[in-house]
This record gives sequence, C-alpha cells and structure tokens, in this order.
Amino acid sequence: MRPNGRHTAGASQLSALRVWAICLLLLSAVAISPTTARAAPSQAQVATTHVYLLRGVLNIFSLGLDTIGARLQAQGIPVTVANFVSWSSLADEAATAYKAGRLKTIVLVGHSSGATALPDMIAKLNRLGVPVKLAIGLDSVFKTKLSTGAERYINIYIGDGPGEPVKRADGFRGKLDNVDVRGTGVGHISIDKNEAIQRRVIAEIDAAIMRSRAPAVPVAERGSPGQARSAAAAAPARN
Repeated sequence: MRPNGRHTAGASQLSALRVWAICLLLLSAVAISPTTARAAPSQAQVATTHVYLLRGVLNIFSLGLDTIGARLQAQGIPVTVANFVSWSSLADEAATAYKAGRLKTIVLVGHSSGATALPDMIAKLNRLGVPVKLAIGLDSVFKTKLSTGAERYINIYIGDGPGEPVKRADGFRGKLDNVDVRGTGVGHISIDKNEAIQRRVIAEIDAAIMRSRAPAVPVAERGSPGQARSAAAAAPARN
C-alpha cells in the first residue's frame, strides 16, 4: 500500500520545522553563553575614573568625540569633552581631583589638534605627580613625540593622510602603539565618527579601567631633570 502523498509532505514539513527549532535553540545558547559576554568595569572602578576628550580646531570637526562621550556616560563613566586649547586647565583639574583621592584612573582621548595636544597634557600631569592610565590619539596632525609616560598610548592614524606616527623621545616610559588605518575608508574628518573606531576606543577605555587596580606607571619626582623641563620643551614638533 502506497503512503498518502499529503501525509508524506506533512511529515517532511514537520522534520524541517524540528531542524529549524534545534538550530534556533543552539543559536540562543551561544548568544547567552557567559563565555561570549564582555566583562564591564565595576561601579567602584568607573566612579574613580575620568575620561577627557579633546576636540580639534573650531569645535566643529571632532563631534564624534561627543558620541563617544555619550556612550561612556551611558556606562556610568564620567567624561569631559572640551576643545584642545583647554588641555592645561583640564590637567590642573585632574591633578586636583587625583590628589584629593577622588580620581584614580585618568584617560585622555584627542582628535586632530586634540591628539597633538595629548603629549603636552601628559607631560604636565606627570610633572604634577599624576599618572595617565591610557591616552588615545586619533590622527594627530603634526609630528608628535612622547617624552613622558602614559601607561599606554595608542595613536590611530591614517598613514597616507595628514596623520603621523608618534615617536618615542628620550625618557619615554610606557607602551606605545601606532595603528595605521589607511585603506579602511576613514578620513581625517571622519575618523572620530567611524563606528569601528569608536567601538575600539570604548573597548580600550573599558579594558584600561578594568586594569585600574594594577599600579600605574611611575611618574617623575619633583626636582628631577624631567621635572625641570617646561611645557614648551615637551610640546610636539611641528612642520
């Protein structure tokens, strides 16, 4: 006796539905697996962290930093977004909070001229006895040298554009990473607004905060030769 055609078709459809159901269950298990979840900084860690984001010229070409700042604030991380010309007063503000015990982890991010100002801000903080956990520059527009220490400095630049790799100067301490993103479709004006770049910046900041219990890079003691150098001497060379 031959099987009914409609019954055979119905059985095939049920088998296909079972296969899809199993696949969905497997995908759900992977999605909620603890091993795939990204760890986030604790509230205690973010409470004593501050991220300073320095825009470039005229405050109109670095608005991607505002987006990064808003995303960090959504995580509970305190941020300040300002023009690069404010780097010196921001360093004073950070040093005061650090010495009062309100601040333990300092992170600096800059775009364009804001990135060029980062070594100056790091140098001043170091002279004030304050360590910098992480600094990230996005396409610094002038030749930039690091003469003092941030625990880690990441320079993301466009090698065939106006950006420059950061150089180590005498006395530099810490880890320096130059990341060339030429060929990725980002430009000098768009690098701070690029979604992939923003995700990397935020991920690096989260990782730095997670490491905040570890000792920071030592800074020069008052009265040492490194301390005697002026901010002008520590400024990056310009074309």
